[in-house]
Order: sequence, then structure tokens, then C-alpha cells
Amino acid sequence: MRSTTLLALLALVLLYLVSGALVFQALEQPHEQQAQRELGEVREKFLRAHPCVSDQDLGLFIKDVADALGGGANPDTNSTSNSNHSAWDLGSAFFFSGTIITTIGYGNAALRTDAGRLFCIFYALVGIPLFGILLAGVGDRLGSSLRRGIGHIEAIFLKWHVPPGLVRILSAVLFLLIGCLLFVLTPTFVFCYMEGWSKLEAIYFVVVTLTTVGFGDYVAGASPNQNFAAYQPLVWFWILLGLAYFASVLTTIGNWLRVVSRRTRAEMGGLTAQAASWTGTVTARVTQRVGPTAPPPLEKERPPLPPPPCTAQPASRPLSPAAPEKTEPSSPPTASALDYPSENLAFIDESSDTQSERGCALPRAPRGRRRPLNPPRKPSRPRGPGRPRDKGVPA
Repeated sequence: MRSTTLLALLALVLLYLVSGALVFQALEQPHEQQAQRELGEVREKFLRAHPCVSDQDLGLFIKDVADALGGGANPDTNSTSNSNHSAWDLGSAFFFSGTIITTIGYGNAALRTDAGRLFCIFYALVGIPLFGILLAGVGDRLGSSLRRGIGHIEAIFLKWHVPPGLVRILSAVLFLLIGCLLFVLTPTFVFCYMEGWSKLEAIYFVVVTLTTVGFGDYVAGASPNQNFAAYQPLVWFWILLGLAYFASVLTTIGNWLRVVSRRTRAEMGGLTAQAASWTGTVTARVTQRVGPTAPPPLEKERPPLPPPPCTAQPASRPLSPAAPEKTEPSSPPTASALDYPSENLAFIDESSDTQSERGCALPRAPRGRRRPLNPPRKPSRPRGPGRPRDKGVPA
């Protein structure tokens, strides 16, 4: 991801957070102030009704009650009724362990002992990755099952000659509707019946749970009136399936966004090519329109250029070895240029005649005056015993 895109996304998230903070502040702060005023009125009323209780003693009592509630105590439970109810029975403890590894963490029940907190650290470090692997496997299997069922429906639509694009849209809608029906709407009515919540409270608990937010203000099975021991473990299995479904939905959305991004890039490349082609066509048409009024100078007919002058040495003049300065002809392999000047000059003369016949129209000298190609070699002079012999001359 580019740095500019990352900064823009960060700015968008921060703006989203600030807007949410403003909305929640506007909605919840007046209710908090009203509750605080009501608590003060109830406190003053209690002190007037019981003048023997001091304000300081009442404040300490309220603090103790708040600490007890934070520790998991239920104010509806006393020593005479529901004495066997505990927030740490086997079903509740199983549900609490499930909220740890699912990272929901409702907060209605908290650990108060140091040993429990220390064990929770290691338990979470091992359990969260383990649950992640299980969640991926269950989500894959659940998504495959749902897509297989939807595939049969797609086949029926295709038999009815429905366009494939519309079939894809209908399959995606069906995938979302079936998941919402199984994991959102059905549990909502179950919690309304089992917990006595309103429909808004029940669907609020479902969404907060399946998104792993887990505020803890509404928790299934936390009421002491709930006597079904397997109720909270069943709620945890619903959480497992619901999280797996949401994981498969997020994976599908990610794949769809990836495909859309690739198609968008391909379409943008095609549009860029079309724009470049259109620009070139417009430029060519404008050039053709302007061309007859002011023809470019390159279209004028130019006279043919004369052939390049070719400097050839006449045959009557003796050629010197220093005549060709720019192009040095290759000397024959039998002897060096310094040993036999006449043979070297004959080789240069032959190469000049060949070049004149190929590219030059200048007249050549008569053949009778040309230097023979292989003139007879002069006899070698006798040399002294200490003088080295010339190269190429037989002893």
C-alpha cells in the first residue's frame, strides 16, 4: 500500500472515530447526567428517611456494593433465596473460558485472584491461536457447504436462462440472507424467549457478540433465574458458528474487492489506450487539415544529389605508401609493408580499382598502363653472416 493511501486511510479512520465520539457523547452524556441526578435524589431521600445513618457511612456502603457488583455478585441473590447459584459453576466457567479465546471478553465476570490472572495470561496466549485455526477451518467448511447449496440454486436459475451476472448477484444475496437467518435472526428470537429481552436488546447482543466487541451489559445466561446448565455452552457453540460465518463473509468480500480492483485496473488501462489512440487520431486529422494550406518543406521535390567524389590515384603516377591516410588497407599475409613496397602498392592499386568499379563513375586508366598485380620479385641481395635475413625470403 502506498504511503499516500495509508495516510488517507488513517485520516478517514480518525475522522470516523471523532464523528462516532461526538454522536455517542450527544446521545449518552445526558442520560449519564440524569442517572447521576437520580442517584443523588435517592441518596438524599434515604438520609432523610433514616437520620441515624450518616452521609459518610452511606457512601462507604455504596462503594462496597459497587465493588461487590464488579466482582460478580448479584444483588438479587441473598442468603435465603437462590443460595446455590454461582457465577463460577461449570457452565459459567466454560462460557468464560470461551470468551477469553474468542477475544470477546464481556467483562461481567472478572478475575479477582492473582493466581487466576496469571493463569489467564498463559491460557489466552495458547488458546487464541488455537481458536483461530479452528475458526478458519470451520469457516472454510461452512462457507463451502453454503456455496454448494447455493450452487444448486444457481443451476436452476441458469436453466431458466437468467443472465450469469444476475445469477452471481442473486447467489451473493442468498448467501448473506441465509447466514443472517441462521446466525442473527433465529438467535434473536431465542434470546428474546430465554432471557426476556426486547427484540432490540436481543439483536444488540447478537451483533455485539459476533463482532467480538462484547461490552458485557447484556450476557446470555448471566441471570440467576437461568437454571439450564447447558445453556451457556450452547451459546458458545453458536458464537463459534457465527464467527466462522462472518469470517467467510469477510473473506468473500475481500476476494470480491480484489477481483474488482483488478478489473478496474484493466479497464483503466484500456481507457488510457483508447484516450491515447483518440489523441493521435485527432492530431493526425488536424495536421491533415492544416497541411494543404501550408505544405511542409519536407514534401518539396529535391534534386538528386551527385554521387560522392571518389579520389582515385591515376595509374601513371607512382603511389606512395603514405597516400591512404584515413583507410589503411590490409597488407597481404605473405610479407609486411616495409619489406616489399612495390607489392604493397600493387595491392592498394587493385583495391582502388575495385572500389572505383563499385561506387565511382570516374574513368580508369587504360589496362596497359596498370601496374601488374604480381610483379616479379627482385633477387635478394647477399647479406653478411651477421646480418639477419629478411622475412619471407628463402635462404
